[in-house]
Amino acid sequence: MYLVERKGGAIACMLLALFFLGTWPAILNLLERRGRPPQHTYLDYTITNLLAAVFIALTFGQIGSSTPEMPNFLTQLSQENWPSVLFAMAGGLVLCLGNLSTQYAWAFVGLSVAEVITASSTVVLGTTLNYFLDGKINRAEILFPGVGCFLIAVCLASAVHSSNAADNKSKLKAQGIDTGMVKGTLPYKGLLGSKGTAPKVKFGTAEFLMEVEKRRSIKVFGKSTLTGLAISFFAGGCFSLFTPAFNLATNDQWKTLKEGVPHLVVYTAFFYFSISCFVLALILNITFLYRPVLNSPKSSLRAYLSDWNGRGWALFAGLLCGFGNGLQFMGGQAAGYAAADSVQALPLVSTFWGILLFGEYRKSSRRTYILLGSMLFMFIAAVGVLMASSGHRKD
Repeated sequence: MYLVERKGGAIACMLLALFFLGTWPAILNLLERRGRPPQHTYLDYTITNLLAAVFIALTFGQIGSSTPEMPNFLTQLSQENWPSVLFAMAGGLVLCLGNLSTQYAWAFVGLSVAEVITASSTVVLGTTLNYFLDGKINRAEILFPGVGCFLIAVCLASAVHSSNAADNKSKLKAQGIDTGMVKGTLPYKGLLGSKGTAPKVKFGTAEFLMEVEKRRSIKVFGKSTLTGLAISFFAGGCFSLFTPAFNLATNDQWKTLKEGVPHLVVYTAFFYFSISCFVLALILNITFLYRPVLNSPKSSLRAYLSDWNGRGWALFAGLLCGFGNGLQFMGGQAAGYAAADSVQALPLVSTFWGILLFGEYRKSSRRTYILLGSMLFMFIAAVGVLMASSGHRKD
């Protein structure tokens, strides 16, 4: 079994995880804006997310010899370690709820703001829990100022969303457009066109906002801005619990295992974690096909199976998320899960994709740009501080 043993290797895992975990949300958001039902996208995504975990377990989890204290993945599957398995599966359940909620939050508040709120909420609560579960191996005088930066970023994110919503309302009003007038849908080819060409309207204009609303699968015009913020905070609460649950699964701080039974290795825990995430996602999204929520379109299992428009991108997003989570856990096992929560700075990556792909904040007010810059500055400071707090786990 392969273990990350050096601090430099742990930081490398975190940085790579940061890129992966910041990119897959942009892909799912793009598909929703191109009109693909979110239930279809998430079902595809969750399949490859599970396959990534299985691949990691059968490769990294099987490298090298197996020892009684540190067994390989396949050896550990037959051991009596169900208390730790249940912690891992609980982590998968809350992660699934968080990811699923965030998919709808992107439509209401935008990719950048939703990711900032969920990531910041994760760090404020989750990192604090992990600090104590890890036996305080991270430097508190460095760690908690980083948590403070994330807390400030939550406030700035809410201000950015409020300011940008006011900007969009002004653009539409200046053109004499009532959000209630934007009805119907455009052909299911996508905002970027069927061949990926640039949209005919310019980013940030009232016409662009109308085009997005007509094409997207979740209609948001005329809806309360508090809806998206509430969904984002709920998702953040779910995310804040999944790494502490994984931490308990791999380190057994509460002494739930019988004497002589080794702790779950990170790869076994990740396998069970992903299994529970997959099962819950399957149940919820098949239900949502027939009983959609939050203005998403009604569908069916037959319609999902025949929908190949964007399926490749959804499958790719699942791989990115699966490998991103695996790298985060590998780094956390070596340097502490509190420091590994630095990957929650993923809004830096998501904001880049949001501006590049979706034209977020184009032609916005000066106030919005100042708030956006301040929000991103807080994230840059936070990720640096959390990484600097990395400790080294002792056996």
